Amino acid sequence: MAHFPRRRKAAAAMAPKAPRFSRFGRRAEGQRGRGIYLLPNAFTTGALFCGFYAIVMAMNQRFDYACWAIFVAMILDGLDGRIARLTNTQSEFGAQYDSLSDMVSFGAAPALVIYEYSLRGLGKLGWIAAFVYCAGAALRLARFNTNIEVVDKRYFQGLPSPSAAALVVGFILMMTDPDIDVSARQVDWISWTIALFAGLTMVTNVPFYSFKDVNFKKSVPFIVVFLIALIFALVAIKPAVVLWPLFVLYGLSGYVVLFWRMAKGKPVSIIQTEDEPSDPSERR
Repeated sequence: MAHFPRRRKAAAAMAPKAPRFSRFGRRAEGQRGRGIYLLPNAFTTGALFCGFYAIVMAMNQRFDYACWAIFVAMILDGLDGRIARLTNTQSEFGAQYDSLSDMVSFGAAPALVIYEYSLRGLGKLGWIAAFVYCAGAALRLARFNTNIEVVDKRYFQGLPSPSAAALVVGFILMMTDPDIDVSARQVDWISWTIALFAGLTMVTNVPFYSFKDVNFKKSVPFIVVFLIALIFALVAIKPAVVLWPLFVLYGLSGYVVLFWRMAKGKPVSIIQTEDEPSDPSERR
């Protein structure tokens, strides 16, 4: 009877098998996996949630909740970049995520809120005004991301998207205040004008003061502290009525500065003249 010797297994076959999907996650020896920073992105996620919540509340005709959600998103958006700098957790991912969050919270959400509030009754003119605002916010954010290296840090190029959102939803919040209680149908054309003004102003080259060069460590006169306390007191008394006029003043301040400097023969330049490190941790 013929005898067939048993085939020996190759040494490679005797080695322990690698995990089935290990080839998809190979890294060089000593290389750490890429991740995202939790703390600043958590604030950005909170701002994104507020924008989405505002859309849902507007669809349910709860415009007061929708407006306050956007104001909360403004606070969270102002904190995420500062927290990233304080904790040294800036990243390109955080910068891009912040821009996308801003587009929802300060672009799509205010446009839908004001459309549901009073622009729906204007037909095509209503949704066109809402779209102009939404497109203006998108273009404003894209231009900020591309021009961050060259724009003077003292000024914003066009109205910042959070301020434009406050201009829109602040008006709705004031109109829905129980002490005012104006019908949305009575102010539809005012809403239309505000949406167009905010949307177009975001894409202009009008300079708006950014307050980024304010030195909070510097001593100030006593009257400045008193005025700040007075503003807080007024806002606390009637926030729905006081907040919107403040943002209207800021929305007009850029045009006042522009025309005043042009009358002097010295237009404001928004081109950066000094070498300063760019900070992409905040997108506005």
